[in-house]
Amino acid sequence: MKPIYQAVALAALWLLAAAVSGEARTPAELTKLFIASYDLMEAGKLDKAQEIYQKILRQDPGNPLALNNLAAIKVKQKKYDEALKNLSQALPRAEGYKVKVNKVCDVEGVCMAFRPLALEYGDQDLEPLVRLNIDMVKAKMGGTGVRE
Repeated sequence: MKPIYQAVALAALWLLAAAVSGEARTPAELTKLFIASYDLMEAGKLDKAQEIYQKILRQDPGNPLALNNLAAIKVKQKKYDEALKNLSQALPRAEGYKVKVNKVCDVEGVCMAFRPLALEYGDQDLEPLVRLNIDMVKAKMGGTGVRE
């Protein structure tokens, strides 16, 4: 194998290993993880999306965007108590957490998940969005009497 191809192959393997491990070393890598997990969630691959969000949370406990989007998965699974718990954990760090939102996904008409365009220098404060999700989950729980 020619040296240039070896270098390209090694670089690809390194990037793949970083993606698989779920470890983000820069804001750009973290954004890529959020985009990948959102796209998996939207494609119905909830377990894989949840794995990525949990990896992000192991690296950055309390990350409000990861907790918010994880709550959307819990809503999809009709685990409203868990969704509310995730959103409540997200709220303290959501204020002042700026994100540039690229896409919003409505989950079961209850909870919104957000696909970031960028995490750095965003223009959307996450706190009012998390509060809205909390209100919607509480309304769903109260409206149906479901406590899962």
